[in-house]
Amino acid sequence: MTTTLRAVAGEFLGSAGLAAVVIGSGIAAQSLSPGDVGLQLFENAFATALGLAVLIVVFAAVSGAHFNPVVTLVDIVLHRRPWSVAATYLPAQIFGCIGGAILANVMFAEPAMEISSTDRSGWNLWVAEAVATAGLILTIFALVRTGRSHLAAPAVGAYIGAAYFFTSSTSFANPAITIGRMFSDTFAGIAPSSVLPFIAAQLVGATVGWLLAKSLFPIAVPAPTTV
Repeated sequence: MTTTLRAVAGEFLGSAGLAAVVIGSGIAAQSLSPGDVGLQLFENAFATALGLAVLIVVFAAVSGAHFNPVVTLVDIVLHRRPWSVAATYLPAQIFGCIGGAILANVMFAEPAMEISSTDRSGWNLWVAEAVATAGLILTIFALVRTGRSHLAAPAVGAYIGAAYFFTSSTSFANPAITIGRMFSDTFAGIAPSSVLPFIAAQLVGATVGWLLAKSLFPIAVPAPTTV
């Protein structure tokens, strides 16, 4: 993996698409199913699971389809990538998610940039974010290190869709999307005061996921080549 302009553009566009899917579907769900939070969450989760799978398929050959700083960091540590990858990918992911949030707001006639007032604080939510992120990292790198990267799109989409419901935090599991969601005062938003604890929990979860992936799959198997 090289940090070409093309790869950085892929991370920016993929991250923007992810934020637009998450926030846009949240706004639509709130409008389509007023008063039924369970149905709103299902609609948001279903759209996110499908959208994320499609984005991974589209951008995997361009940038690796990380769209997530902790995925990039674990990939660097596990596979001895150059740290210059983080210096280019992380800003692209963060600014991509902010751009995607703005795009979603505009598409639904919301203020283009409005700071969220949705408080998401509490130890249970932080534990949930650590669990969600650890599971995501393990899912991705179990596939990568056993030569099954071609299954990442459906597996990651399915995992995130499920984690919306089995975690109390609704599984942000991504520092970039956490920052992006701060700029939309809608169903999927998160208040600025809740952002740093969420990111801290995600980093803890990423560390746990990295240790599990390294322990359970100590030898990386090259992905099969096609002729």
